[in-house]
Amino acid sequence: MAEQIPTILVGRKPAMNYVAAVAMQFNAGSTKVALKARGRAISTAVTVAEIVKRMMAGVSVEKINIGTEMVGDPPRPVSSIEIILTRSA
Repeated sequence: MAEQIPTILVGRKPAMNYVAAVAMQFNAGSTKVALKARGRAISTAVTVAEIVKRMMAGVSVEKINIGTEMVGDPPRPVSSIEIILTRSA
């Protein structure tokens, strides 16, 4: 079975709340953490990734996935992003 990557869903809270959540996951022993966001929260997710890269030694972006999801009724397209951060030992 594949390793489960902890995922943090980025929304309307301040960016530092998500930075703290990523730091807690890395300090708990995770080597990878995924940030996911949709719509207006995409810019916050990018900000969180950049802050974590600068604050924590050995953290880098492994992969960025972008896409479109259909949400709501009637369905409408909303952009989405997934940023996978990796911490080297």
